[in-house]
Amino acid sequence: MQYRASHILVSDRARAQELVIKAKQGADFASLAREFSSCPSKSSGGDLGWFGPGAMVQPFEYAVKNLGVGSISDVVQTQFGYHVIKVTGKKD
Repeated sequence: MQYRASHILVSDRARAQELVIKAKQGADFASLAREFSSCPSKSSGGDLGWFGPGAMVQPFEYAVKNLGVGSISDVVQTQFGYHVIKVTGKKD
């Protein structure tokens, strides 16, 4: 299985929670990523491209596997910080 996702990475859980709420209320995810994310992917609206199993850290991959396409995660914590993830594709 291959996955495609975008994310917003921040260092503060409270900020991540605010971004989850905004994204789930319909704010443009790519715009939020460009404005708030600390990941270099912010320049592409948070898009991480296609990736397979084992390419991402376990909590991130677990969230992506368990979300439907178009879904936005709750806050996901990894060693890099706090992520808000939007799954944009899945393919076999």
